[in-house]
Amino acid sequence: MSMPHDNLLNRELGLLEFNRRVMAQAEEEYLPILERLKYLCIVSSNMDEFYEVRVAWLKDAAQNTPDRILADGSTPAEALAKVSSAAHELVREQYRLLREEIFPALRADNIIFLRRNEWDAAQKAWISDYFFRELMPILTPIGLDPSHPFPRLLNKSLNFIVELEGADAFGRESGIAIVQAPRILPRVIKLPAELAADGADTFVFLSSILHSHVQELFPGMQVKGCYQFRVTRDSDLSVDDDDVKNLRTALQGELRQRQYGDAVRLEIADTCPAHMEEFLLNTFALKKHDVFRVDGPVNLVRLMQVPDFVDRPETKFAPFQASLPDILEKKTPLFEAIRKGDILLHHPFQTFQPVIDLLTQAASDPAVVAIKMTVYRTGTDSVLMESLIAAARAGKQVTVVVELMARFDEEANISWATRLEDAGAHVVYGVFGYKIHAKMLLVVRREEGLLRRYVHLGTGNYHPRTARLYTDFGLMTCNEEIATDVNDLFVQITGLGRAGELKHLYQSPFTLHNMITSAIDREIEHAQAGRPAQIIAKMNALLEPQVIRALYRASQAGVKITLIVRGVCALRPGVEGLSENISVRSIVGRFLEHTRVFYFYNDKAENLFISSADWMGRNFFRRIETCVPILDAKLKRRVIREGLKVYLEDNTNAWEMQQDGSYRRRVARGKGRCAQDILLQEYTG
Repeated sequence: MSMPHDNLLNRELGLLEFNRRVMAQAEEEYLPILERLKYLCIVSSNMDEFYEVRVAWLKDAAQNTPDRILADGSTPAEALAKVSSAAHELVREQYRLLREEIFPALRADNIIFLRRNEWDAAQKAWISDYFFRELMPILTPIGLDPSHPFPRLLNKSLNFIVELEGADAFGRESGIAIVQAPRILPRVIKLPAELAADGADTFVFLSSILHSHVQELFPGMQVKGCYQFRVTRDSDLSVDDDDVKNLRTALQGELRQRQYGDAVRLEIADTCPAHMEEFLLNTFALKKHDVFRVDGPVNLVRLMQVPDFVDRPETKFAPFQASLPDILEKKTPLFEAIRKGDILLHHPFQTFQPVIDLLTQAASDPAVVAIKMTVYRTGTDSVLMESLIAAARAGKQVTVVVELMARFDEEANISWATRLEDAGAHVVYGVFGYKIHAKMLLVVRREEGLLRRYVHLGTGNYHPRTARLYTDFGLMTCNEEIATDVNDLFVQITGLGRAGELKHLYQSPFTLHNMITSAIDREIEHAQAGRPAQIIAKMNALLEPQVIRALYRASQAGVKITLIVRGVCALRPGVEGLSENISVRSIVGRFLEHTRVFYFYNDKAENLFISSADWMGRNFFRRIETCVPILDAKLKRRVIREGLKVYLEDNTNAWEMQQDGSYRRRVARGKGRCAQDILLQEYTG
């Protein structure tokens, strides 16, 4: 039975709602000013990916399958119109916030972005020298004429369209030139301290420097105008199943073309005249609704580097020292500590170091005979990958499942795969057609003549940097049944054969979806029998229609359902007769909420799981994911409290979802409670 469309919300509009919540952090005057600037930059980064992937998909659907009906009942063209309107509204508010609140607040804190009309004589001289020394030698202006067609512009690169008058040395009078700003150039330049007034950190934009000196690039001609612009392109990769013989080779070919995909968005300076805008729209085959006129830099993401140039602690979040679990604080050797009992890590409040230590010690430990690991995102500089390489060179049996299709991490993962293979590791790329999103690490160690397996399972990536920015749970255990499950999963991924039955773990694409829907149905049975019934689940996104349908049924049966969904949620909460027993909240704070925790009361049994999977179709059916129960009673209480209850008590960073998909900020009545601050205080002191 299909679900009425008015009971599902639009995915893309939900993503824009999430970005509104992120942008609201930039409005909070109590936050350090450079952190407020970062939130504004994060919105821009999110919007880039939103257009590169989601809007690109909608555009393709509108062109190739125009009669398709999306989950919310709209056609792709109808959805595009709504998305375009909402996106323009969000971007207008973003730049208003930058101009009217962030820049003035930065200036009040002696962090100054100088406009061209504010440069004094000494600053002008230094900037002019910088232009001729650093910029002029690497800039290549391209005048447009029959022998100089419009250049291929990289995705999201900074460019300038220049309007000219007069003839050049060859008698050409095209009137238009393009100047590309090489990506190697910084977008903001800090002036030397002696040129800054009263000890202020003083910056100028690369675009301002180029604007002030653009005439130098076109000697003998008159520059009528110079306008920055930036084009965003479709960046989703597709590899044809029928033609692929080597996934890595095929993907490398696709990556070379990613920077030149179809244009999906044009950002231009608000001063750009209409005829130049029309020229660019025609060049990129875009429509009027695809253009964003902005009063400020066309790429706010590059402002993210500014805090690195400012050495003022009061303008940033206070640093913290993540703690170790008690048993590791006592200097208990890691393998011994795991043998004494399961270890739960809650990042970033607890350090990621034990995970690093597990791998680095395994690499050099002569008792370790084999290491198996999945890699989804790990970064370009990773001590974990270096440890795997060292282990392989030491002659250990190293198997690494590298997900080559991890969006925007493909190049880094290809590089690691190559280095691992060169070191002698056995590298596999998972199962074609299914992304490997599970977070698994297995170490096999010979102890007293027998082999013992140590396991780490987590909700987040093996990425030490994001482990300080994202909230995640990780479980270290040598439980033999769980270790057997993990080993069976590795065998299933690297070999051939049918999926066997696992003792404790649930996996996508085989058993996880059925477990979730069955657990919901079980709560329905309890409620119908007059017993208490409750579901609490925390995740990044909730979109899968069958699960949403089951949650609606559970609400109608009287099950109390509380959902903590950081990002997009297609379920409508609080609708009478449908979902009045469901509440949805989103937490947006200092750290990116990334834990996936599922709790089912189950007649006092309190079944509790941590997982790598969100409740989305892709996670259930098109990815390989893991979901592990927390079996230890003490650790279960910790996860319930730290991963769920403290977030339900949050009245500072919490947003309550409304029936129409909008969100209302939770206003503290009495004492404010911030889940992330509470956990920081408890674990880092």
